[in-house]
Amino acid sequence: MRHDAIILLLSGLLVCSFTLRAEIINQQEFIQDMVVQHGLDEFRLNYLFKQAKVKKSILKVMFRPSTGKKATPWYKYRRRFVTSKRIKDGVKYWQRNASALERAQWHYGVPAEIIVAIIGVETLYGQNKGHFRVLDALTTLAFHYPRRADFFRQELEHYLLLTDEEGLDPLKQKGSYAGAMGIGQFMPSSFRRYAVDFDNDGRRDIWHNNVDAIGSVANYFNLHGWQSGEPVIIATQIRPNAVDTLLGLKFKPDYSLRYLKRNGLLYHGDQPNSTKGMFIDLETEIGTVYWLGFQNYYVITRYNRSKRYAMAVYQLAQEIANRYAQTR
Repeated sequence: MRHDAIILLLSGLLVCSFTLRAEIINQQEFIQDMVVQHGLDEFRLNYLFKQAKVKKSILKVMFRPSTGKKATPWYKYRRRFVTSKRIKDGVKYWQRNASALERAQWHYGVPAEIIVAIIGVETLYGQNKGHFRVLDALTTLAFHYPRRADFFRQELEHYLLLTDEEGLDPLKQKGSYAGAMGIGQFMPSSFRRYAVDFDNDGRRDIWHNNVDAIGSVANYFNLHGWQSGEPVIIATQIRPNAVDTLLGLKFKPDYSLRYLKRNGLLYHGDQPNSTKGMFIDLETEIGTVYWLGFQNYYVITRYNRSKRYAMAVYQLAQEIANRYAQTR
């Protein structure tokens, strides 16, 4: 082997060794922080992390190189979620959980169909909650995925705290490859802030208890500003020369209808000009269509910051509500 090749190989090994060592140090520092800041038991934390496994399959997904392809257009995205099966199963889920959904709608002001649709999009009504141990997923991403390591370390911190607070075994809880948990796919920080014991049995069980999952999703929407009885999103038109201006606005309902109309929105609905909204464009098979999103549309995006996701949830909710009404 050539001398320069040997040097290059040794350098690579040193880099790998240094990286591994740095990750170990970071993990130990994390454990110490949990002990000092939250009073968790150091011996138990060391035991837990010895049991945690770095999942190469998760890193493979996260490090997958971008192909540079254009994002899936709305009309194809819609086909994945607004399906006859998801609508039919959503009606069945509503029927099985009608009492909890009615109570959640009354208590939090969030329509039952929106709650059902979120759960339908996230986990197919609890059928696909994820098969990774949450500790494995979060440990993998917190210490081996530098791009978002800070975020996942925070979620790992919340996870260890919530399992301690709720009396759960950190090694047994399952979730998605990113650490989202349960029927409604809450990240650990969301669990601690928004999960509720909606059946008053002394536990916040979003993994197996549909009542708690329903109440938790409704509470999440309520605390993010859901406006009961207000519209979500309405189709609109624009002046042809206004596209760039309106698309350049923030993805947030910060703009009054008066402002949007001055900048090219052609909307003639019942909402007063002081109503705040946001401009949405979605690609259909026959061209781009435009929508006016309101506060409630924005609240859906707090679950997943995607205009396609929010529209899929909303349209699935409408389909489920229509079908459910026919069964009554």
